[in-house]
Amino acid sequence: MDLSALEAAARAAMDPAGYDYYAGGAETETTLRENVTAWDRWRLRPQVLRDVSTVSTATTLLGTHVATPIGVAPAAYQQLAHPDGEVGMARGAAAAGALMTVSTLATVSLEDVAAAAPDAPRWFQLYVFVDRGYAGELVDRAVAAGYRALVLTVDTPVLGRRWRDERNGFALRDGMQMANVPLSMPDGDAAAGTGRGSGLAALFADHDRGLTFDDLAWLRERAGGVPIVVKGVVRADDARASLDAGASAVWVSNHGGRQLDRTVATAAALGEVADAVGDDAEVYVDGGVRRGLDVLTALALGARGVFVGRPALWGLATGGADSVRDVLTGLTDELEHAATLAGVADIRDVPRDLVTPA
Repeated sequence: MDLSALEAAARAAMDPAGYDYYAGGAETETTLRENVTAWDRWRLRPQVLRDVSTVSTATTLLGTHVATPIGVAPAAYQQLAHPDGEVGMARGAAAAGALMTVSTLATVSLEDVAAAAPDAPRWFQLYVFVDRGYAGELVDRAVAAGYRALVLTVDTPVLGRRWRDERNGFALRDGMQMANVPLSMPDGDAAAGTGRGSGLAALFADHDRGLTFDDLAWLRERAGGVPIVVKGVVRADDARASLDAGASAVWVSNHGGRQLDRTVATAAALGEVADAVGDDAEVYVDGGVRRGLDVLTALALGARGVFVGRPALWGLATGGADSVRDVLTGLTDELEHAATLAGVADIRDVPRDLVTPA
């Protein structure tokens, strides 16, 4: 699958500021670039004389069956890519048998996304505001709408310095809204930074910079039995602390290179985190994944699920739900092909020694 050509087509189809919002990273975009190239720093050591007459890409994520370990990472404002926005993404992911994570900053309400693909697996990504009532309302809505996990993003106490967005004066187009801004927030209160009409930087001014591991207890209680995934981990000690505080899984992520520039690439951090977690919990990863070989490498390094953001967005921009499906199934086909050549019949059983540093 030529994702470079797909991105070029998406760029041609999108408003330039919207394209830059998705494509860009923080400051000099060092992490953005290294997320992609870091996967190439691993080499495969294929097994031979294994029965690969059939190869399974199916797995489970927190007990939910999926046809592929490749899922859709949370991404804000998907109507920038296509009028269907998160509804199109949800339908495309469902058609591919993939799990989708829906952003707090979606342009379609979490209830409407759930209704668009009611039988598909989905998680909800959560930001926590200073007023916990806002976050609690989001949790209640997600649980009621059947989201199977809450993904707490922990790497955004403040918004990263995204120079492309600053140059473009990025803002939502007329008619778009942050549809998941809790219903109790005053609509359009831009001065307070809390309304549906306010900008991204203003909304992030309300994020809780004092959030700690201790706050996971509050979230677990509010969520009831819905598991908590901590997203934004690149260190072994933070991974263990997340589990000790009650998380059910950890997600290795540097926010697609959009937060702290020069953060370690996720392909470099994944093995350390997976070793620290061991068999105690599942580990997921995103960041720079562009090929089925990247997915196989991630699975060998200890990931249970591998999530993509920009490739799915380029699909949405160029062809709506159908193209999202094609991106996810294309990557899954590449994974199956690579696993076959590597002597792996079941992607749940990728051995660690399948990869070695280049």
